[in-house]
Amino acid sequence: QVLLIESGGGLVQAGASLRLSCTASERTVSSLPMGWFRQAPGKEREFVAAISRGGESTYYSRSVKGRFTISRENAKNTAYLQMNSLKPEDTAVYYCAADRNGYGPVLQARDYDYWGQGTQVTVSS
Repeated sequence: QVLLIESGGGLVQAGASLRLSCTASERTVSSLPMGWFRQAPGKEREFVAAISRGGESTYYSRSVKGRFTISRENAKNTAYLQMNSLKPEDTAVYYCAADRNGYGPVLQARDYDYWGQGTQVTVSS
């Protein structure tokens, strides 16, 4: 069974930075398109960022563009989400995901096949 394990969440003040990591249990998964989503209490899961197989293409939601950066190190089976200038509205559980069939950045949650368990990010004002 393929596993994606997120880490790096925590409680920070507004304006701070965090880096989330997503490590895949299998090397084949590490070369798949990957994405980050988040879900705040009482809200639907929303797209945050996505990266292509090789890392050459990325895509961001409007709410995080310019503040967050998605990247990957396929040799380490790991994808990252660098989050800067955090705001209270960024508070959510963050999930990473992988798409076994795609190539470029994948924006829709329904197109992802593997999901992590989530890591909590809380930003205080």
